[in-house]
Amino acid sequence: MMEVGDWWRRGKWRIMVMLTMLHIVGILIFTRGFLLTRTELPYYSNCSDVSESPCFTGQSNPYQNQSNSHCWTRPAVDRLVIIVLDALRFDFVAPSTFFKESKPWMDKLRVLQKLASTKTSAHIFKAIADPPTTSLQRLKGLTTGGLPTFIDVGNSFGAPAILEDNLIHQLASNGKRVVMMGDDTWVQLFPHHFKKSYPYPSFNVKDLHTILMVFLFHVDNGCIEHLLPSLYEEDWDVLIAHFLGVDHAGHILGVDSVPMIEKLEQYNEILDKVIEVLDNQSGPGGLHENTFLLVMGDHGQTINGDHGGGSAEEVETSVFAMSFKKPPSTMPSEFDSSSCEIDLDQKKTCISSFQQLDFAATVSALLGVPFPFGSIGRVSPELYALGAGTWNLENNIEGNCPNQKEEEWMQNYCNVLCINSWQVKRYIDVYSASSVIGFSSEDLLHISDMYAQAEENWSCSSENLLSFKDESCYSSLPLKRKIDAYFKFLLNVAELARSKWTEFDLKMMGIGFAIILISLPIYFLAMMTKSVNGFSLLFGDSEIFVKLVFALFMVVIRACSFLSNSYILEEGKVASFLLATTAMFKLRNSVKREKMLMEAIIFLLLITILRFTIEVGLSKQAATSLFMSTHSSWLVEIDPGHPVWTYMAEIIPILALIFLAYLLYIIMARSSCRSIWKYVVLGTILCYILIAVHWASESDVLSSMLMLQGIGRNCIPRIIYAIGLGQLLLLAFSPLFHKDRDLESKMHLLIKTLAMLSSCSSTIIVLSGKQGPLVALVTITGGYCIMRLGNIERGSTDKVAGILTFDPLSVTQWSLLATCLFFVTGHWCAFDGLRYGAAFIGYDEFVLVRQAILLTIDTFGFSHIIPVFGLPFLVARQKLLGRTDQDRRLLHLQLSQMYLMYGLITAASVIATIICVIIQRRHLMVWGLFAPKFVFDVVGLILTDILICLAWFYYIGRREDGTQLTTLDHWD
Repeated sequence: MMEVGDWWRRGKWRIMVMLTMLHIVGILIFTRGFLLTRTELPYYSNCSDVSESPCFTGQSNPYQNQSNSHCWTRPAVDRLVIIVLDALRFDFVAPSTFFKESKPWMDKLRVLQKLASTKTSAHIFKAIADPPTTSLQRLKGLTTGGLPTFIDVGNSFGAPAILEDNLIHQLASNGKRVVMMGDDTWVQLFPHHFKKSYPYPSFNVKDLHTILMVFLFHVDNGCIEHLLPSLYEEDWDVLIAHFLGVDHAGHILGVDSVPMIEKLEQYNEILDKVIEVLDNQSGPGGLHENTFLLVMGDHGQTINGDHGGGSAEEVETSVFAMSFKKPPSTMPSEFDSSSCEIDLDQKKTCISSFQQLDFAATVSALLGVPFPFGSIGRVSPELYALGAGTWNLENNIEGNCPNQKEEEWMQNYCNVLCINSWQVKRYIDVYSASSVIGFSSEDLLHISDMYAQAEENWSCSSENLLSFKDESCYSSLPLKRKIDAYFKFLLNVAELARSKWTEFDLKMMGIGFAIILISLPIYFLAMMTKSVNGFSLLFGDSEIFVKLVFALFMVVIRACSFLSNSYILEEGKVASFLLATTAMFKLRNSVKREKMLMEAIIFLLLITILRFTIEVGLSKQAATSLFMSTHSSWLVEIDPGHPVWTYMAEIIPILALIFLAYLLYIIMARSSCRSIWKYVVLGTILCYILIAVHWASESDVLSSMLMLQGIGRNCIPRIIYAIGLGQLLLLAFSPLFHKDRDLESKMHLLIKTLAMLSSCSSTIIVLSGKQGPLVALVTITGGYCIMRLGNIERGSTDKVAGILTFDPLSVTQWSLLATCLFFVTGHWCAFDGLRYGAAFIGYDEFVLVRQAILLTIDTFGFSHIIPVFGLPFLVARQKLLGRTDQDRRLLHLQLSQMYLMYGLITAASVIATIICVIIQRRHLMVWGLFAPKFVFDVVGLILTDILICLAWFYYIGRREDGTQLTTLDHWD
């Protein structure tokens, strides 16, 4: 049998690599079953398909003979102008009187509000998007009429072409000429569908046009350049202009920033010119006599400019619709869902609700093209009526018998809904027959019953409804009943699809979960070693056993919290609470032993500060525009009315950097660093100086004072990245320069840890913004307290107990502190919790791999990279310096066990998340909350495993010569 020490060194590094591969394989298999895309059917709607519907029983389609450009419905408009304002919040468009409190960004699009209150042919809608609210999902949802699939979030940075049937394909296939300008995502999704296109890169989030920044809104300027001239041309039927300025301004500076307000005012001027051009040519025989205008957002955004999740701010956007057809007529008041308020001009403005799911079907009906095959939306009565020129809020019909125009509208709309319902039913049937799982038989039966009720008695009256002859006044009751039945069918299908759309492969999920679950006993077995003096190395004494049980209890409590969506939303608070609980346990031991009471108190105070900053960070609305304009920080809230606080916000981070540099210098001077380690630390001190210069040059206060304007905006961050990469390469190849042993002593371990953390810290700090130095100080203070409190029970006389055991509670505290740091730095487990602006520090253009790496470092720097490489600090300052061979062997063993314990805690948390998503896979918030949490956790687990493997090789090495290790039986 292999001796314990020799087996450890010869085999356990392979176990860690095996665990990493095990996690990757298990996660991939589970993801294949959980994050499946909706089955995209390779079918397309055609004009001839409608002959199969019951809507034209006994007669041919009266619309097919009118023109080859339409075939399913009578076209209501000839030309369509779609202006997409990316990340358009609902309160950007709606008057401030609709809200409890007026905000600075409200009432800036006054031209839209004025038209909606004065013209019956213009109306404002609150549009509701389905999460996730990333641009790719929204554009796919808008054009296909289907629900978004979560797996495509990752494609937002490189959109693939849409292969399933969609609105743009139907327009191009049926002779509609489409012109596009703006966001290049459109040409990526529809590469061969536009007659003309003017695409511009969409991921330059520093593309701001303000007095303080020299970069223009490149995309917006391109749209402006081509939009107005195109309105005078006749070579298009549908014009799409996608502006990105509001989205970019929100990501960088927030909603309440000055550039955001200026951008909205610029949009107001542009829209005013567009409407003026359209209106001037809307007379009889004019180019825009029958043109329909849509000004809309693809999604909203939070107060900080984030989007991707499912909060009300993110899913609520707006649609402004205006018809230039004259004159409008009437629509039954029963289909009017408007709510009205008096605007700032003392005029009544009415706003209706609109589901973005209905966009593709509604636009298809307006233009007279077939609905996309996979569309499950409903033709919106209000938007369809407005486009058909039948909107009039002031002319409600009284009595039981509507006038002839209202009856004609109802007949038209009932026919459209008949085709709409038939198309949705056809899709559901084909999908269930083609897909592996599809809908259940009970669901299909329920859908069929509702469709049968909607089609009841349709055939006996279809001839009259489709003939459009002037006959005697029909009773409106049968028509309204038919419309209500179609409404019920379509709304039920949409709700059913929202609840059961994703096809979960439970077998794949189960296999993946089982593979990941296997890692837990492997971790435990890997930590077990041969007994010494009657105890295993894991359980050195009863005190350690109690700590192990308490630590595992904390891990289990945190894992159980993932079963509740409320606790997931408050995950940072849960982690800080559990960390405070462990700190109270340590305080009890400090009081009991009358040792290290000061460290215990400082640690509790630090946790209190963390708790406050997490509360501020998760509020999503705490940072003011002034503070966000200088840096993305969550640590304090600056009042722009107090210059003293403004100076402090600029100076304190730089002072913290200076202190960190001084701390590094002192440690280097006192630790007799060898040349290679000294150069690494000196490089970090140089980076800290460069970061201070970089921040000072970007500061309004310090740049003028120190004459640093324009220095190093992109150059300095790139130099810092290069120095950091060089430091890491130097450390990786350090064995070539020093042929010494892996770890000569704990002082050597301390120096290696210091060198590694210093080489990583400069890049992480510059990406984190001016909060970076403060978070670094919090990490150092917390780590020092955990390390000191972990030595309370170590007696100077019991050498074996002090060395052969490690404190599992300290490792648990280190893991909980890392979790708190994730939320302290302004992140949360949602895609709107990513700080996209960090990916462009030092760069202006978007390159996928480069920006993804920078964003990953910013997201996981303080919560994963620093904690993993900083874990040796928990053992590097214990009393015994490890100068003998036996001490070095024990140091290897102790450090290895601590890394295994850290990996065990991380894996256990991820397993709890997986159990959560399995149980909650049909939950209403599965894609808005549970799935993002799953993605962040599994990415964090894989990253942690990889970092542990790298740290293992860096600190412990993988020598197999056996010269440093002898049997543990000889130790006692």
